[in-house]
Amino acid sequence: MKHRRSRATGLGALLAAVLLALLPLPRDTVALAAEPEGSAVTKRGTAGPHDDFSGLEVTVHQTRDLRGQGVRVTWKGGEPTALGTNFLQIMQCWGDDPAGPEREQCQFGATNMSSIGSLGSFVGQRKLIAGTDPLERTYTEDIPDPDVPGLRTSPFVPFTPVSGPATTRVTDWTYFGPNDTNEEAYAVTQPDGTGEVGFNLQSTREAPHLGCGDPGGAGAGGRACWLVVVPRGSFDPDGTRNNGRPQSSPFSQSNWNQRIVFPLDFLPVGDPCPADKAERRISGSELMTEAVTSWQASLCATGTTRFTFSQRGEELARTALLAPTPTSPGLALTVEPVEGGEKAGFVHAPVAVSGLTVGFFWEADGIGLVKDLRLNQRLLAKLLTLSYPYDVRVGVHGLEPLEHLKGNPNSLLRDPEFLALNPKFDEFRQGELNYPGGILLSAERSDTSAVVWDYVRSDPDARAFLEGKADPWGMKVNPHYEELDIAGTRLHEFPKADPTETTLTLGDRTIAYGAVDRSPYATDLHDAARWIRRGTHNSKFEAEDDTANGGLKLKAATTYPGARRAFGIVDAASATRYSLEHAALPNRDGTFVRPTAAALLQAVGQFRDSAVSGVLAADPARVGKDGYPLTVVAYAASSSSLPADARKDYARLIRYASGPGQRQGTGPGELPYGYAPLPAKLKAQAAAAADRLERGAPAEPGGPSGTPGPSAGSGGAGTTGQGTSDPGAGPGGAPATGTGSASGSTGTGSAGGTGSGSGTDGGGTGPGAPSSAPPAGTVGGPGADGGTGPGPAPGPQLAAGTGTTPSGVLGWIRWVLLGVLVAGGIAGIAGPAVLGFAGRREIPADSPRTGIRNLKSG
Repeated sequence: MKHRRSRATGLGALLAAVLLALLPLPRDTVALAAEPEGSAVTKRGTAGPHDDFSGLEVTVHQTRDLRGQGVRVTWKGGEPTALGTNFLQIMQCWGDDPAGPEREQCQFGATNMSSIGSLGSFVGQRKLIAGTDPLERTYTEDIPDPDVPGLRTSPFVPFTPVSGPATTRVTDWTYFGPNDTNEEAYAVTQPDGTGEVGFNLQSTREAPHLGCGDPGGAGAGGRACWLVVVPRGSFDPDGTRNNGRPQSSPFSQSNWNQRIVFPLDFLPVGDPCPADKAERRISGSELMTEAVTSWQASLCATGTTRFTFSQRGEELARTALLAPTPTSPGLALTVEPVEGGEKAGFVHAPVAVSGLTVGFFWEADGIGLVKDLRLNQRLLAKLLTLSYPYDVRVGVHGLEPLEHLKGNPNSLLRDPEFLALNPKFDEFRQGELNYPGGILLSAERSDTSAVVWDYVRSDPDARAFLEGKADPWGMKVNPHYEELDIAGTRLHEFPKADPTETTLTLGDRTIAYGAVDRSPYATDLHDAARWIRRGTHNSKFEAEDDTANGGLKLKAATTYPGARRAFGIVDAASATRYSLEHAALPNRDGTFVRPTAAALLQAVGQFRDSAVSGVLAADPARVGKDGYPLTVVAYAASSSSLPADARKDYARLIRYASGPGQRQGTGPGELPYGYAPLPAKLKAQAAAAADRLERGAPAEPGGPSGTPGPSAGSGGAGTTGQGTSDPGAGPGGAPATGTGSASGSTGTGSAGGTGSGSGTDGGGTGPGAPSSAPPAGTVGGPGADGGTGPGPAPGPQLAAGTGTTPSGVLGWIRWVLLGVLVAGGIAGIAGPAVLGFAGRREIPADSPRTGIRNLKSG
């Protein structure tokens, strides 16, 4: 009996061996790392002289490793908000006293509360009413009005910045004002006693008057700050019921005494690496900005060089590798691979898995804070083509309807297709006043924009809509987009093709706005996420006096608590950083999915090779099951013909990015949330690519033009390929590295570096990589990047390749394993038989609008 079982085992081994040899390699199943120990803090309220908040529990869900970001604040046990009663007021403060901040140190008082029913004007201000708070001891007397001689006005609590003089009037916006404050003046408690906001924290970069994260402040790291929650009930400080019209500021002493204080530990803001270290420049995809910003400090601590990152369109980053100047970055972060040419061997190493998402922050009447939103490909097509009249012109009395959009629903909220997917909006009959306006889009020309269009065109109904076919309810594409043949063209940008202008009149003066004013661009995906977090896309369609120039100017509509709403296409990491909600999108199977780490990795497992073998192509049309359709894999691309010291440094970056840099968390050097940790197979591919880059192994000749030879190229899907052979630029085909920073119109500097630029291709000023004067044959002359660093020595002409590609390694390993298992199988069958006779028993372009953000930590 035992011998028969052993023979069966042997036969099983033989069968397994044959299957291993004949079947494709299996895809990875990846166990996601558990989230690190959190830094959430929960505190309870207290009973006051009139209102009892002792049942209130408030949680701030992250209090360490903070920077300019969103942070989730939730609460339970509160009294439901009725107009003007039972709400929270939340503010960010500085203060070095371990007990907490003073009220003079808090950023609050710039929110216009006049739109919220009958709320008194004092609720959102720093102004107090003299004599109405028996506990007030400091601001008790009316004071002279600074603007009207002889007039006295109510006292107020001045704001004292971390450095500089205190404010002198209640509307002194020297340090912050209505357009840049982050206060939550009216946070609503739901009928079940719970509530939630995503609070927009500001570091010293965004709010220098608070100094949060300033490395020169108190504390070992960056200056710590505070989040202060002031609960408001139904009484004013003098004990009278406010009847829904409270007449007191949160800074009135009785209200301030009820505050709940949370310490905030900020990461230090500034260059994470000393400027005297030699610089290695990288450029490319904004998809990598959050990760590179986190990795810089750790890379600096473990090496002799510092890495500076210039965010730019991937197309320009690839061009800089193919046609380098002495100041070009030596490594590009890209989504689509470097293609073409036969002289320079390019290595592609996977370094991040992330995705694009429709992020939103939406306060809707009757619904409250919107948490669930569904969009499909045709709805995205409608939004991207400005096919809703309200995305082009705000419907104001007296304005003619847009003839070319006649018959289309005014906005997304009137579209039967949207309402069928989101019945809550139909239930509460959301009108155009609740519409956030056009979808916020990045102005950058990028690979990621192409992925969005690929997703839209992957759906037959959306594609037909783009071609001019009406949807089942009669809505048609904006004809200005039909002319662009979007259905048949792969776009890398989001055009604003509607030329409509709307004229506004104020007195005898006029001003016009167009589609770009009504549905404006964000500078980039990160900028879009910040605007969405504020609940506005900065649409400008109202006229106001331009006193400086004697004419009119366009202004953005004022946003109010409870009426903030915006949505846009952003990267998942930026959406996570600013605590945005994610719209659910349908994949190939019709499953609505959000960009969780598991959904991103499920999609990666369904990708196939791009035009360059071994580089996975984002392919929304292929993604099914529980995969997220807008998943993207980012690659680090560099030439194996770079000088040896540069190759060694860039290989170190790749090893860190695909190794320790994949540990997920919020601390320096960790992979920010919004990315998914690389699966093991991609990690192995990245490690092999780093080895090849450091060796400088050239592409093997003999393959067709622009493709690797048999042992120099990269493997198929799921293998650890290296890249393709591409042309050099200049004698020897040696790409050059340097220190210039490309910059767009709003550029401010490169990550971790000292360069800054303005306009197109502004010049960086950081020190160049150590080298002598360029010898004969070095690529030289001024480059498009305008940098100042010297170029490296030329690389050698590429010769026959050496080494074995990872796909080849896996190939022969399969046959070795086959031999082992066959031998084991034979032994399993023969062994028992032989022993039976003896009686024995028997192991990872720039567009002109594009800018470079300063990506130093914070």
